[in-house]
Amino acid sequence: MDISWIMVAAMIVLSSCSSNQLVFGEETWKPRWTKEAAEEAEAVAAVECSGHGRAYLDGLVLNNNGHRHLPVCECNLCYYGPTCSKFDPNCSANAGSGDPLFLEPFWMKRAEKSAILVSGWHRMGYTYPDGSYISEMLVNYIQKLHKRVGNAVTEGRFIIFGAGSTQLLNAAVYAFSPNSSSSHSPAKVVATPPYYPVYRTQTELFNSLDNRFEGDTWFWKNKKLPEKDTFIEFVTSPNNPDGKLMNPSLHGSNVKTINDLAYYWPHFTSIPSPADHDLMIFTISKLTGHAGTRFGWALVKDESVYEKMLTYLELNTMGVSRDSQLRALKILDVVLEEGDGTEIFKFGYSTMKNRWMRLKHTLSKSNRFSLQKLTPQYCSFYKRVRELTPAYAWLKCEREEDKDCYEVLKAAKIEGRRGSVYSASDRYVRLSLIRRRDDFNILINHIQQLVES
Repeated sequence: MDISWIMVAAMIVLSSCSSNQLVFGEETWKPRWTKEAAEEAEAVAAVECSGHGRAYLDGLVLNNNGHRHLPVCECNLCYYGPTCSKFDPNCSANAGSGDPLFLEPFWMKRAEKSAILVSGWHRMGYTYPDGSYISEMLVNYIQKLHKRVGNAVTEGRFIIFGAGSTQLLNAAVYAFSPNSSSSHSPAKVVATPPYYPVYRTQTELFNSLDNRFEGDTWFWKNKKLPEKDTFIEFVTSPNNPDGKLMNPSLHGSNVKTINDLAYYWPHFTSIPSPADHDLMIFTISKLTGHAGTRFGWALVKDESVYEKMLTYLELNTMGVSRDSQLRALKILDVVLEEGDGTEIFKFGYSTMKNRWMRLKHTLSKSNRFSLQKLTPQYCSFYKRVRELTPAYAWLKCEREEDKDCYEVLKAAKIEGRRGSVYSASDRYVRLSLIRRRDDFNILINHIQQLVES
């Protein structure tokens, strides 16, 4: 992999500031304009915030009497004070957000490998030298990653980038929809409950003449589909919110399927076999935890669909930020180079397995609540049968009087997401298990108090 300049930048950022010389190849190289930026990055990273917060280069700063600004700690939820050393025991647990911060310790232990320093004139133009908005090196990394993990077929696929998976979802809907100037009626966009609400809200927000959200697949499943209508089905596997491995509900020549595989990684699920669909969407957020980078990609089989998605993305945002692509490139380089591309999955699976064990043990003390039933499956990545460890717990309130499970949990200082958000019963609540350790510990403590009350 010829990314030597990135590796040099990483060495700069994490090298000792007392040593101004680096040996690169056979040459001794002395940093010039990078020294101040490297010192600043190191100084911010060194702020510990009592282990319950972080300081960031782009965070709030305090003016140090006209000298260099001092970074301010951004405290984890329920912690406060200048160094995040104080804890509020009456604080509610945040189990609503899907921020994948459980992977943060993995990257903190790889500070030197994952760091990157960018010049002020990096990629100032709109395109790469070939006139495209897509880094070919990043395409190669993505292909190599899927081959290592064995979770998706990339041969014979076009690869397109988006701002996370969210932008790609609507690009796919656009690409599959008939043109409004044709005699066809708008495409019917559907999903099987419980489903990710963005499928509905985003389709309704854009309010296109070419498509409209029609709700549940159940309404159409046992009916003969009108041949003149186009159906676009979202299939999420593993499913958000319940973690089940899903298959399409509708079939036919007029059915187009968008396979949202954001969670189809060994952190969260067994990988029975490589996904081999016409259109598959992934995101770096649930792979490496870098949700803020806003980077996703789609594997597209049909060239005409690929071209329509490309047009959508070019007109919408002129592609994905070059800075985001550079960050993704460096992050994936670390993933691929360490432990033959397995270390991040070992860490992620171990963390999620431990959290699920703790959650199940805590809830086993009462029959008031239940969790989704997930069957262990053979995983080609680990070459054995394993438990599924989804990103979210799909909790059900079992008592007859607890019809609004969200309010039951809220009264116990647990903030989740209502089942109705996912077009399911409000007896269900989605609880996020992928936030920081502090968040998970607070969640478990509140659940334990609720179970024992």
